[in-house]
Amino acid sequence: MAEKKETKENKGLGNFDLERVLINPRITEKATLSSEKNVFVFDVAPDANKFKVAEAIKYLYKVTPVKVNVVTVPAKRIVYRGKKGIKTGGKKAYIYLKAEDKINIT
Repeated sequence: MAEKKETKENKGLGNFDLERVLINPRITEKATLSSEKNVFVFDVAPDANKFKVAEAIKYLYKVTPVKVNVVTVPAKRIVYRGKKGIKTGGKKAYIYLKAEDKINIT
């Protein structure tokens, strides 16, 4: 079995791992308004960190982020039609890009 050689570019992350870091773009009113300022919001895997998110953006969208912020979204208890439940939390990442860079989400 051939092992992948660890290079400066991937630093031990395989392409398969990078594809699983970004779950989906977060389409909300706030995220849409921030995309006009070149800030894009994505739901990310629970074990993701800033480095993994930045590498995934470079690999999938071919742009280099200026800054990445990762935020933990807490779980919430809800009551809907008399039934109790929990909205699952997760993580989201704010990706800041240069003015000339764009990500086409649609």
